[in-house]
Amino acid sequence: MNSLSRRLSTLALLALAPALAAHAADTRTQALERAQNALRVLNETMQQAPDKAVPLDLLKNARAIAVIPDVVKAGFIFGGRHGEGLISVKAPDGTWSNPSFVSVTGGSVGFQAGVSSTDIVLVFRTQRGVDGIVNGKFTLGADAQAAAGPVGRYANASTDAAMHAEIYSYSRSRGLFAGVALDGAALRIDNDANQAVYGQGVTARRIFEGGVSGVPGPVVDFRDRLEEYTAQ
Repeated sequence: MNSLSRRLSTLALLALAPALAAHAADTRTQALERAQNALRVLNETMQQAPDKAVPLDLLKNARAIAVIPDVVKAGFIFGGRHGEGLISVKAPDGTWSNPSFVSVTGGSVGFQAGVSSTDIVLVFRTQRGVDGIVNGKFTLGADAQAAAGPVGRYANASTDAAMHAEIYSYSRSRGLFAGVALDGAALRIDNDANQAVYGQGVTARRIFEGGVSGVPGPVVDFRDRLEEYTAQ
């Protein structure tokens, strides 16, 4: 590359810098809004009456918990679904990790008539499901067995078949909370959001293993609230 070409490349990068900085700031703002929404859904889910909520003993024994607010149905009759939220995993010492940003796409969410969005909660019961999401992406029902989760005071209220599931899935529409089948839904790590919030080059594995600092308030609040609910 000659001197003129290098100079033109440098000028082009300088011209793009403000746009790139603005895009990064927008991504961070949107990610923090997602964290606030995920925290809201977690609170509203756990404040249900005990006989209509996720069983506490199931949550205490979970390996990971994902909360995806406002999963939107795109299209009428035929169409996909998409939502973005957070996932935290349980460390060997029993504490919850800082959350990674995730997205969910596809799958049957079971929308009620007239409802355009649904909140989703996923409860991971095995390490295999956690390993799948750490590696970047997996599909419910294919890479990990999923089932509609039991609702009530005790996890043993579910059927024997459901108890073999690696992941329990729940939905909440119009304030109603219930287990829901999500076969075919793809759960992915959102690396763009993670790097906008945690810093360039930060991976989900690094987040889960405690290798981040300066975590923003809305993200910390999600982790701390999980700690409170599962300590009850």
